[in-house]
Amino acid sequence: MFPPLHGYRRAWLRPDLIAGLTVWAVLVPEALAYATIAGVPPVVGLYAAVPSLVLYALAGSSRHLVVGPMSATAALSAALITPLAGADGGRYLALTTALAIATGVVGLLAGLLRLGFIASFISEPVLKGFIVGLALVIIIGQVPKLLGIEKHEGDFFEQLWGVLTGLGDTQWRTLLIGGLGLLLVLAVKKWLPLIPGALLAVLAGILAVALFDLDDKGVAIVGPIDSGLPVPGLPEGVGWGGYLDLLGPAVGVLLIGFAEGLGAAKTYAAKAGYEIDPNKELFGLGAANLGAGFVSGMVVNGSLSKTAVNGSAGAKTQVSGLMVAVLTVLTLLLLTGLFEQLPEATLAAVVIAAVIELVDIAALRRLYRVWSQWLGTIYGRAARADFVAAIAAMLGVLLFDTLPGLLIGVGVSVVLLVYRGSQPHIAVLGPRDGLWLDVQRHPGLAQRPDQLVVRVESGLYFVNADHVRGRIEQLCTENTRLVVLDAETSPAIDVTAAAMLVDLRDSLAHRGIDFRIARSIGQFGDELTAAQTGTHRIAVYASVAAATAEPPRPAGTTYPGH
Repeated sequence: MFPPLHGYRRAWLRPDLIAGLTVWAVLVPEALAYATIAGVPPVVGLYAAVPSLVLYALAGSSRHLVVGPMSATAALSAALITPLAGADGGRYLALTTALAIATGVVGLLAGLLRLGFIASFISEPVLKGFIVGLALVIIIGQVPKLLGIEKHEGDFFEQLWGVLTGLGDTQWRTLLIGGLGLLLVLAVKKWLPLIPGALLAVLAGILAVALFDLDDKGVAIVGPIDSGLPVPGLPEGVGWGGYLDLLGPAVGVLLIGFAEGLGAAKTYAAKAGYEIDPNKELFGLGAANLGAGFVSGMVVNGSLSKTAVNGSAGAKTQVSGLMVAVLTVLTLLLLTGLFEQLPEATLAAVVIAAVIELVDIAALRRLYRVWSQWLGTIYGRAARADFVAAIAAMLGVLLFDTLPGLLIGVGVSVVLLVYRGSQPHIAVLGPRDGLWLDVQRHPGLAQRPDQLVVRVESGLYFVNADHVRGRIEQLCTENTRLVVLDAETSPAIDVTAAAMLVDLRDSLAHRGIDFRIARSIGQFGDELTAAQTGTHRIAVYASVAAATAEPPRPAGTTYPGH
């Protein structure tokens, strides 16, 4: 069964076709614009769109993701190819196509090797911050077209400053047609959600140009587009050495495309209630890029803005993407002249309307509220680790571009994870009705002055071994004669931490304190056993009650192995 048609329902056909028409109306002018960003002829963007849409539909796992040329990877492509090609336009185009092929090969290999686990390093908060930042960058990049002013290069804030300082140069006709297009799309989305507002805005913009000769009055339009289909094949003049040189840069392109596409795919999969397979996403992205390069196209990736258009228009499956591919072929053959008259301000309005809902400030506020006085006491500023990671990813995108922003978000989340892991809460326990509870959370629990029962609320690893040992030794008083570690909440332990427990036993023994472990489970007990030599082993008991029932034994007592 053709994958997009597996289990297909007749009721989905109408929304899929409407979504396909709507995405087509956005994809065509966007693909033309992004090809220009990549430094190649505008039609190259359309060449890349057709095979990428079809191949992703066959290989990907998202029902909503739209794959095609995108601004981030287009800009990265230009940055990578320019120093290699110099002023040679033909070689520039060939290397751009070869980069798409190299990216495709890397993606296919990554998918086959099941490297989708890389996505596990990109947490949901980081992905949320990344999407918010990327959406803001897309929006600010479209505002100059909406106002008819010059676009400033640089990060988000530099572009924002360029917009603010250029407001005096706003072209009123451009602003009028762009503003009306934006209002039309938003109004239709709110009050007539079954009607493709983006398509109506595009058609209205083209009609306005034709009726009022707006292109002769300063309103920028897309302009001339070559017609016809490309001839499939590998780019000329790029040998094996050229492809090998591009494999390294292709990894960066793939990572950016994977991150943006995965973010968009997960966002709309969560809304529709299905799962995304990162390995299939890598494979699908690889297939899409390989197909794009084989027809003289450019690098492609999952599009946040076009996926938003697709989802907002009511798409149910990848049939909408196949519809877009068919319409793009027809555009190349018959309709290039139609889109030549599309106002860039209208295109900007459609893109802004599509991504504005992805600026999810409410989600960031929810992350900020994931805090309690208890967490603050334990972890300090790191108690809001998820919020901090999301903000770091967002600011990273706004200040340093997409790939650095993503890496900053991932790096901050890993650092905070390690920090929190290095400072686990060590609870002092007291008995109540057969249970051993945290005395700080349950005041009034009776405790024997000669016994200390503790619980480490974390696995035991090299990053927290010294902290755990120091804290337990600190909790012991001159009256303490027995320390019991309840290991049930420490499911894992490494060699360093196991050796630390042995050293802790010896250190406490010199103070006349007996050290025992209760409820050792799974690999904790296995690693602890392997770390100990000789017959003098830490006593391990099945329960805390059993560990505290026996009186403390003299230092140097030999316990049987466990």
